Amino acid sequence: MLRIHFTSEDLVRTRLAATIGVAAETYYSLELLREHRELPHFRPWRSAVAGRMGADTRPLTSLLPVRGPGLDLLALMGDVPSLDHAVDNLLHAPVSRLSREFQGVDFHPRHLPWARRLSEGDREARRELAAAVRACHRLAVEPYWHKGRSELVALSSRYTNLVLEGGVDLLLRSLCAPLVRWRPPVLEAPYPRRVEVHLRGRGLLITPTVFSPRAVSLLWDPLDITQPPRLTVPALREPLTGTGPAEADGTPGRNLESLLGRTRAAALRVTAEGSTTTELARRLGVSVAAASQHATVLRNAKLITTTRRGGSVLHLITPLGLALLGTGTTTEP
Repeated sequence: MLRIHFTSEDLVRTRLAATIGVAAETYYSLELLREHRELPHFRPWRSAVAGRMGADTRPLTSLLPVRGPGLDLLALMGDVPSLDHAVDNLLHAPVSRLSREFQGVDFHPRHLPWARRLSEGDREARRELAAAVRACHRLAVEPYWHKGRSELVALSSRYTNLVLEGGVDLLLRSLCAPLVRWRPPVLEAPYPRRVEVHLRGRGLLITPTVFSPRAVSLLWDPLDITQPPRLTVPALREPLTGTGPAEADGTPGRNLESLLGRTRAAALRVTAEGSTTTELARRLGVSVAAASQHATVLRNAKLITTTRRGGSVLHLITPLGLALLGTGTTTEP
């Protein structure tokens, strides 16, 4: 049983995140492939992906532990939705961070030399791992991300509406019921062992996930105890299927650009993962002022919502915006 203890300050600081990031979703997908439990929502996905891992994915799959906890790619690569950004984080991660993440992970003996080189910060080993993350993402995540992202957006929108209607209290009462129970001031959830967590004013970050193999999980960074723990919850409500997105003339992707313009269509795709105005400007290659104008137009058209997050604002696509994207996008998670 997992029991998370809140104070009034924790309730104020509890917030939602749009995604756990491309790296963590990719690693979770590999853990799912090893699961022996019957998971109906992943049956079509597993049938299509199982057995297709090869030499290009081995540097990452070899790091799956024999037993116990695995690597924390969220800590190593961040919760960013861009695969390029995540890889850059890995290539520039401090050696101390790499060494810390490899401690206590139970690798198969034949993979220990490779894991040791990586934990010591070897540049070539890092590049091999980065290439393997890309290969695993391309095989197990990318073809199914349109469906997965749709589920993330739907759940994020529902949770946001719950907060607007009844605050964090209503959100916690509605979170993954009946698995998760809110008994103020304690949130209880099923867990492999008994864990008592006192937030101590840090708040909680609630994050929907697509590929997590567990009903709920609690993640935290022991190297930065000032950051709030992250509670992940499953987003899928229907079987995960692939759509094979295309971008040829006449496809939804091209039609979207004709309707909105290339830059504004790209802005809508970026908000599918959640983006601040500064992040939107960086990914579009425009000024912050221009990004703000694009966001305003999309918001006025009911295609995105904008909420304040600390000193910045978060733009997130609406179900209407997601429907407009159709199946012609190739945005990363």
